[in-house]
Amino acid sequence: MAIMEISIIPIGTKSASVSSYVAEAVKVLNKEKNVIYELTSMGTIIQSDSVKHLLMIAEKMHAEILKKGVDRIVTSIKIDDRKDKNITMNGKIKSLEKKLRGKI
Repeated sequence: MAIMEISIIPIGTKSASVSSYVAEAVKVLNKEKNVIYELTSMGTIIQSDSVKHLLMIAEKMHAEILKKGVDRIVTSIKIDDRKDKNITMNGKIKSLEKKLRGKI
C-alpha cells in the first residue's frame, strides 16, 4: 500500500473560501476504485495499491480544479511508500496510539 497526503490550493479566486473547489477535487476521488481516503481540515489522505495510482489521482484532482477557471493552483503532495511491510492509514494511527499508551 501507498499513502498520499494532498493539498490543492487555488489562487486568485473571487472569494477567500476555496471549499467549493476542494469539493470538486474530492468528487474525483469518489469516482476512483480501490482507494480509501480521509478528509482533514488541511488536506486529504489517500490510500491505494501503488504510487503510480496515487499520482494519477493527484493529476486528475489538480486538472479538475483547472477546469473551474482557476489560473493558478498550488498542489502539495507527501507520499509514504513503505516496502518492508504493508501499511494502511488506520495502521499508522493505531501504531502511534499504542506508543502513546506506553505499549511500545
